[in-house]
Amino acid sequence: MSDDGSDATAADIEGVPTGDGAPDTGDDPDGDTFGVGVHVTSEEFRFVVHVPSEIDSGWSDPDEFQRLIEEVTWDTLDQRATLQAVARTTAEGETATLGTVTMRPDGEVVDRSLAPPEE
Repeated sequence: MSDDGSDATAADIEGVPTGDGAPDTGDDPDGDTFGVGVHVTSEEFRFVVHVPSEIDSGWSDPDEFQRLIEEVTWDTLDQRATLQAVARTTAEGETATLGTVTMRPDGEVVDRSLAPPEE
């Protein structure tokens, strides 16, 4: 993850049960769908990955899939512009939703639907 000065982010993983916005795609040959967001605190922006309650057993390393999802996110979105939009639109203590990334355990991206928060 890159550090762009005041726009620095910290990585985190949040488990979100299905039914709360995270699609349930466990053991799906088409991949698992992870929700992506940025949580705003008084001190930092925290990149969050919402993990479906049922996930393919091929995901053996949570740090690795979180890193892959983060990489896909910032390869798709302009990180600086997205974090600036988060700062303008998201109150402290809230999480800005950026969308979803569907990926297989081998790292293949099946689908992505990502956009900065609307202003």
